[in-house]
This record gives sequence, C-alpha cells and structure tokens, in this order.
Amino acid sequence: MAPRAADSTVLAGARVVLPTGTVEDGRVTVEGTRIATSAPEGARTVDLSGHWVVPGFVDMHNHGGGGASFTSGTVDEVLTGIRTHREHGTTTMVASTVTGEMDFLARRAGVLSELVEQGDLAGIHFEGPFISPCRKGAHSEELLRDPDPAEVRKLLDAARGTARMFTLATELPGGIDSVRLLAEHGVIAAIGHTDATYEQTVEAIDAGATVATHLFNAMPPLAHREPGPIAALLEDDRITVELINDGTHLHPAVLELAYRHKGAGRVALITDAMDAAGFGDGSYDLGPLAVEVKDGVARLVEGGSIAGSTLTLDTAFRRAVTLDEIPVEDVVRSISANPARLLGVYDRVGSLDAGKDADLVVLDEDFVLKGVMRRGEWIIEPKTA
Repeated sequence: MAPRAADSTVLAGARVVLPTGTVEDGRVTVEGTRIATSAPEGARTVDLSGHWVVPGFVDMHNHGGGGASFTSGTVDEVLTGIRTHREHGTTTMVASTVTGEMDFLARRAGVLSELVEQGDLAGIHFEGPFISPCRKGAHSEELLRDPDPAEVRKLLDAARGTARMFTLATELPGGIDSVRLLAEHGVIAAIGHTDATYEQTVEAIDAGATVATHLFNAMPPLAHREPGPIAALLEDDRITVELINDGTHLHPAVLELAYRHKGAGRVALITDAMDAAGFGDGSYDLGPLAVEVKDGVARLVEGGSIAGSTLTLDTAFRRAVTLDEIPVEDVVRSISANPARLLGVYDRVGSLDAGKDADLVVLDEDFVLKGVMRRGEWIIEPKTA
C-alpha cells in the first residue's frame, strides 16, 4: 500500500547526523514507526531549523532511574525507570543487575526477560556476582563468587535468550571457560570489576571477551611496570570500551586518552545509572547496599565507594561535545551505533537509515535535548515556531 500523508511526518531544516556524516539543512521522513526514503504529498512538515537530529541513544549498562530500580523493582517500577531514560533520549536500553544470591538473580532474569520479549528492553546485563572482591565497587562482597560456567549457564537459561552481556573478573577460577561459554551462545563477555594482570586480560580477550565494563573504573590503574588490564583493553581492536562521562567517574583527559587510542568506533558511552538518575538526591538502595546521593553523586553509605551514577545520556552527549570537544559524529557513533551493533540490534536502531525504527533525538544548537521520538511517536515533541 502507498504511504498515506496522515501517517507521514517530515522533519526538515536540521543538521542530520547520518553514518556518512552530517547533512546541513537535512530531512528525516517518518512513516508510521519507521524512517522512510520519501514522503507522500501533503505529509506534515516540522521545521527544525537551528537544531540537530541524531539517532536515539542506546544504553547498554543501566541499573535504573526515575526513583526506580531495574535490580529489584516491580515491573511497573522498571517501566518507570525506562520512561525516565526515554525522556532523556535513550530509546533503547539494557537492564543491568547487581550482585545477589543466584536464585534471586534467576528470578530477576525471569521478570526482566518479559519486558525484553514485549519490546521495552533490549536485553539483560548481569553485572556480578562473578567479580573480584578486590575491585567490587558497589557490590556486596559476601555474595561474590567465582564465575563457574554451570552457574553462568543457569542465568543464561533463566533469561530465556534475553541475556546480552555478563561482566566477569576473568582472572578468577572458571573465568576463561565462562568467557568461552558466553561467546558460544552469542552473549557479550565483558571484562570488569577485575584485578587481572595484563597477561590475564590478553588471555580473556583471546578467549572471546569483547567489552570492557566502565573502563578505568573498578580495575587496577595503568602503571609503567604493571600495565594491568587497562593497557590490554585499550590496545586490542577486538575490545569496545564503556565510558561513564559524568564528570565524576573519569577526568576529561582520561576520556580523551580512551578516544585517542580506541577511536570512536570502539567506544560506548553508558550511564551505569541507578535509581536517582532523573530523580534527585536522597537515600537509595543498590541491591542489598545502602546508597546516599548528594549533589548528583551516588556513594555507598558504608565505605563511600561510587555506586553507579545519576547520569542520563543526553548529559553525556552534551558533555562530550561541548566540554570534551569530541566531534558530534564521533559522539553519535559512541552513544548510538556502537552499542546497537554490540547488542545485535543495529538492523533496527542506532542510525537514521531508511527502514529502521524512527528513534531519534532533537537537540538545539547548544546540544540541549528538545525532542525525543521512539518508533514514530513523540515522547517529547519539540516546540517549533
């Protein structure tokens, strides 16, 4: 059937960021839920002169938001967190867990997998319990365990095909075998919360690991005689590195270092958000641990470790362009295309190519979010003259 004008919208006049580069005075045609190549006569036109149109953001590491937790909340609470991040431009996201009892995590996987199956989430990321007590961060030490492939398989089965990533301290007993198991099942093995040496990290990459969980955080620092995991993760083109660009987790010079060594094609900007993202300061729980959020920084009540972030991806985007001076096209790759490819959904999202879901973000000339569309429907409709 020929497209109807009533089902079509043309976004005109903006700078449109495509995989091939930025188009000045560009046009994006939306037909129903998809991006189309052309519009029928009489289609509604929205003038977005003075704005940018970029693909919807893709967050592959997110624990919650809007006062709601992906790690322990009800279905309605998880949906609240999803809506909060969508209002900040994240049109595709993975729900990340934190360390817990194995039976609890299996039950949690069952809850979250339903939301994946109905299209609200893009998958599940298991962060813990298979991580190092030396680099546990905001994870309960008494619940940590070695990455036994049988237990990894238990969580894979509980997720019913919706698991997309496991964060592992691959130097622990069973770590390498678990990496191989995940690779065989098409699930990302991510190296993180690790105390590995350089050599142990190389072994894990050779076994099939492809992602560094929030590079630099929760791992040994780079040293001139003990380069540790950071050097191995930066130098290998098989690895994509997650970066939390909130101004707390990373110094701008470290962010630049990662971009310089990896290139924009191997960076994924993430939030690592917890409940307070898009909600505010106060007292929260992250799994079994108490967290206090003050001035937008989340820390454990006991010990003071950073406990995720309150970041949203629109802020990460704006910081990357305006403060870190990363080219817009490179930021788009890092915040949309790269995570979409890793998650196996680039055929549907991650760029503004015709045929893909009409997921997009409208930013003003200062890169402040003004509009969000998901599958052809405005979540936030930009105000136009």
